[in-house]
Amino acid sequence: MNSRVRSRRDVLRGALVGGAAFGLGLGLRPGQAFAQDSTGTPDAGPIGEFKISLAQWSLHKRYFASGDTAKANLGFPRDAREGFGIEGVEFVNQFFKDKARDEAYLKELKQRADDQGVECLLIMIDGEGSLSHKDPAQRNQAVENHKKWVDAAKALDCHSIRVNTGDNYSATEVADAVDGCSALAEYAKSVGLNIICENHGGPSSDPDALIALIKGVGMDNFGTLPDFGNFPTKGPREEHDYSIDIYDAIARLMPFAKGVSAKSFDFDDQGHEIFLDYPRIMKIVTDAGYNGYVGIEYEGGRLSELEGILATKSLLESLSGAKYEPKG
Repeated sequence: MNSRVRSRRDVLRGALVGGAAFGLGLGLRPGQAFAQDSTGTPDAGPIGEFKISLAQWSLHKRYFASGDTAKANLGFPRDAREGFGIEGVEFVNQFFKDKARDEAYLKELKQRADDQGVECLLIMIDGEGSLSHKDPAQRNQAVENHKKWVDAAKALDCHSIRVNTGDNYSATEVADAVDGCSALAEYAKSVGLNIICENHGGPSSDPDALIALIKGVGMDNFGTLPDFGNFPTKGPREEHDYSIDIYDAIARLMPFAKGVSAKSFDFDDQGHEIFLDYPRIMKIVTDAGYNGYVGIEYEGGRLSELEGILATKSLLESLSGAKYEPKG
């Protein structure tokens, strides 16, 4: 273990023991501030205005069925703009897996986005190895694998790549994860990009563990992408041996957020998301001082992808600038 890892681990332990707010402000955009602590039980008040983007995974069935995902991916900016009236897109690397170093392809993709007046926001990265692997050689290889996607995101003028942090860390031991994520964040910082971590299974869906990692890295370009739906819960959708209060978890991740993933599954006749209290969540987002893009990620089965995206967009639009009233 190198001295950089030992130093970061010692700092983290001191923060956990002493209650220090190490790295508390990571992920806040310029002009954001903590007017009040973000909490999972917000008070009544206005929900802030925000912009809506589209996460490409919302259309994964369409693109995987296309027979040529790289070609279909070139049409994503048009699909977002002309199909849904959305002007910000969040790519998924699975659809152009072998194009990260293809300068001509990336140039064409960026031009197509520009032609549509669509902003490229981030690339969600899967399948490039564990940034927290206990084997230093495999961990370092994962860092190297991710660097090409940092470069691709830079070519598209994105602000971030979303990474999977791997399984080898916890709320009390993050040394290996800090080592891998720090190395990648340092590379991204050199080209002006962010590395962001979604609650995406494993320890990343435990807010204690993910926040420990964020604080352990302690870099201003290393933050979170809170997803409304990716927490282990006991409820109507799925059963686990333990549960996490998703509203509290979102509130805890929001101070470090550089993006927000509006996961949705199904809707009632009034257009409300059945499994998630969207007004409550968006008030939590507001109270954290966030006013950037909120990305639609529809993953339901009853509605088609088209219907689910439009239903999520309609719900989000109804909440932007609305008044939040807690349920009795």
